[in-house]
Amino acid sequence: MTTKSLKIDETPIILSTGIFDLLKEHIRRRKLSKFNEEKLKLELRFAKQVLNKELPEDVVTVGRAVRVREMESGEEFTYKLVAPAKARDKHKTLSILSPIGVAMVGYVKGAQLQWEMPEGIKVYRIEEVSKIA
Repeated sequence: MTTKSLKIDETPIILSTGIFDLLKEHIRRRKLSKFNEEKLKLELRFAKQVLNKELPEDVVTVGRAVRVREMESGEEFTYKLVAPAKARDKHKTLSILSPIGVAMVGYVKGAQLQWEMPEGIKVYRIEEVSKIA
């Protein structure tokens, strides 16, 4: 695994202190592939931590709907990200600690990111971020 494959976006991710701590705990529990664990550690090292009320509107976090494009296929997906305990299939909500949730958290609209999925390393672009109604 090269550092080049773990390159972070030019702009550091932005996280509330609560989400930052949640991600640190997620790493500690070893719930990620080696690639994703190293990538997330690198992202957290350079992350900007802010108070929840200071998070910009276009940052992916809990309580936001995110439209994302998988760059290779061009497919678009929309996710409603919520706290792990509030994720429900019937409400079409997804835990912030799901693989795609962890991959996107802290990024802003327009950012591209890469994350290892079961099918291999995928590149995504965040198309839209909005508050869940």
